[in-house]
Amino acid sequence: MVTKSDPVDSLIQHDAGRAPDLLAMKYAKMATDPFVFLRGACNLFYDALPSDPLFSKPPLVWACGDLHFENFGSYKGDDRLVYFDVNDFDEAALAPCTWDLVRLLTSVLCGAGVLGSTEDVAIEACRSMIQAYREALLRGKPLWVERDNVEGPIADLLDGLKQRKREDFLDQRTIKHKGARSLRIDSGKALPASEAQRQKVAEFMKVFAETQDKPDFYQVLDIARRIAGTGSLGVERYVILVEGKGSPDGCYLIDLKQAKPSSLAAALSSFKLKQPEMSDEAVRVVTVQRRMQAVDHAFLQAVQMNGAAFVLKGLQPSEDRLDLGSWGRDAKSFAQVTTTMGRILAWDQLRAAGRQGAANADELVEFAQKPGWPDEILDAARAMRDTTRQQWQAFKTAYEAGRFVAQP
Repeated sequence: MVTKSDPVDSLIQHDAGRAPDLLAMKYAKMATDPFVFLRGACNLFYDALPSDPLFSKPPLVWACGDLHFENFGSYKGDDRLVYFDVNDFDEAALAPCTWDLVRLLTSVLCGAGVLGSTEDVAIEACRSMIQAYREALLRGKPLWVERDNVEGPIADLLDGLKQRKREDFLDQRTIKHKGARSLRIDSGKALPASEAQRQKVAEFMKVFAETQDKPDFYQVLDIARRIAGTGSLGVERYVILVEGKGSPDGCYLIDLKQAKPSSLAAALSSFKLKQPEMSDEAVRVVTVQRRMQAVDHAFLQAVQMNGAAFVLKGLQPSEDRLDLGSWGRDAKSFAQVTTTMGRILAWDQLRAAGRQGAANADELVEFAQKPGWPDEILDAARAMRDTTRQQWQAFKTAYEAGRFVAQP
């Protein structure tokens, strides 16, 4: 497999204009490991995707776009219950159903070392994932994961979250002093916002609150720049502490993140896959997330701030993902997790079926019935793992030579 463009130049162009301090953090993380590199270089993954029938002929679905095992996690729905699902849709697009699956499989193979697993165990876990995905498509009915219908490490995660109190979560992210809370800046999750940034966000939140049923809920108490993930580091993003149901222990945290064009755009164009029109990038992200998830994420909305598109939602703690050390070292747990992820992907694709160009459920069932593709997609994931490692080596060499020093 041959990469279609130089990965170093492509990544520099893709990340142009991002905040230099967070961009430097992103590149330092990506240099450590091929899996972290995969997370931070979604556009390079699809730039190298082969244009064979496995990736050009399958039915179209609404896709996460940046699907890897770290982009599964728990979230609170607008019904205040906790669910486990795909929870990052920044790169969402209409794409062949195999695109999300091959990226997820590649993440498992690239991340085997991070997970403390062997390649043989990771391969078997991938087989379990493909089988579960296929069986869920064949059933043709979208279901969902919650605490009472899952087992293994995911069940343990959801059980633990059931016991957590809001005050405990707030204590992790804020400082409580004399009955008032402010955001914790020393946690590695937030950086100080400039006065201009604070003023801009505060003014936006004031106007936004006036459009809501309970405007006092969104009274701003503090604002900071948010640090989270890998691929989106450097994109304008804030964590906002609001009054919620009452200070100090009824406060809520809001995530406000600028929406950028999907990293799949170039690959979609090369595959001649035209995208339905959306009014802006935030509308694209929110629309696809609402279609694919069984229950809407709390507070999820597409908004505009100073003419730029942003996604507003309840803050999703990065801690509420599976502990990497809790499932990769045990073959049974590994298979339980990857089986569930395969089912979730199929359910999410079925849930969004028939919308704005996406194939209907019957077409997805027909695809699942075809022979041969499960072995083909595992072979393709192995090849994409090798390509990702090659891209990482090229990136690491350039990084160590100083080509990725972010300029203010």
